[in-house]
Order: sequence, then C-alpha cells, then structure tokens
Amino acid sequence: MAPMSRPPRVLIVDDDALVRGGLTMMLDGVHGITVVGEATDGDEALAAADTHSPDVVLMDLRMPRVDGITATRRLRARTPPPEVVVLTTFDTDENILYALRAGASGFLLKDTPPARIVDAVLRVAAGEPILSASITRRLMERTAVQAGSYQRARTALARLSPREHEVALAVARGHSNAEIAARLYMSVATVKAHVSSALTKLDLDNRTQIALLAHDAGLT
Repeated sequence: MAPMSRPPRVLIVDDDALVRGGLTMMLDGVHGITVVGEATDGDEALAAADTHSPDVVLMDLRMPRVDGITATRRLRARTPPPEVVVLTTFDTDENILYALRAGASGFLLKDTPPARIVDAVLRVAAGEPILSASITRRLMERTAVQAGSYQRARTALARLSPREHEVALAVARGHSNAEIAARLYMSVATVKAHVSSALTKLDLDNRTQIALLAHDAGLT
C-alpha cells in the first residue's frame, strides 16, 4: 500500500470487548485517526475489511475460529492490502516471526503506552513498519535460520542492483528513508523508488520482510 496522504482508517480485531473498546477510545479522533470498525476474530476481520476498507488493522493473535496469523496472511493477499499491526500479550519468538512472515508491518505488546500505539498506527499508514528494538534484537539473536534459507536469501538478494542492495541493507538495519538518503547521498524520493523496486523484485510486502531476508542471508 502506498503511504497515506490522509489520516488512517483503522479496524480493531480482538476477541476481548474491553480491549476493543479501550483501543477505540484511545485512537478514534486522535491526529485524525478514524476507527471504522471492530471484529471479534479473524473471520469477522475479513468481512469487516470488505465493509470498511481500513488502511490499518490492529490484530490480536489468539482468537477463536480464525487466528490473527491466518487473518493477517489473508488480508495481506488482498488488493490493495491493509497494513497490519499485531497487538498481543504473547511475544514468543515464534509468534513474532510468523506474524512478520505473514505480512504484518509491526508487532506491539498490549501494555505498550497509548502514545506509542497511536504513533505506530500513523507510522505504518505512512509506509514505515514498526518493530521495537528489543524484538528486533531477539529475532536477530535467537531465530534459527532453517536449512537452505541462507542460500535462498542470498540468491534472492542477488536480483537487486548494487544501489538497491545498498538501500535494502540500510532498510534491514532499521534506518528511515531520510537517514538512508543522507548516508547514500540520494534524495528521499530516490530511496523510496529503490525500496519499491526491491520489494517488487524480491516479491515481499514490506520493509520488515526485507530485514528478515537480510538476516537469513547473514547480512545483519
């Protein structure tokens, strides 16, 4: 999805009515954010996305019928896909990795301060995936690379031009578009173009998945 030029429309997916109500009160109207709907599980989330066309979905993981990982994968397969931020109490390495590989643009815990959740929604809508530094370290330090992943990642990254490779590596290291532009002496617009081209060539959904691929390739 292209970065938003207007305040984002948000869908909240959680099987706890108190959590949904609290998030709605926290987000609706702040910085122009509009909460357009709620859903109690992943199955309802798909129908609600059809009805409300949200830009960002706040997604719980453990829900009845259809879980958050499955719902994230199905939502991200749509055209155009909404951005998904996982908001959960379960922060195991497996959950984090599965959510990101399903296409989530961020992963936050439910005890995250309200201001950071608001900031996450705005940043993801603007095309900047969010992941806390602690979660990033855990992924890089504890996630085992499956057999063959290293070579597959290296082969995939070889599709990029030298400049796209430089930009992709900077993205994987967590730099913003402005920081990459300053480091590589190019305009922010050129950085965005390289990121977009890299995502297309690598058949990836977002910048976070670039970071995972670079990790698998042993580059971060």
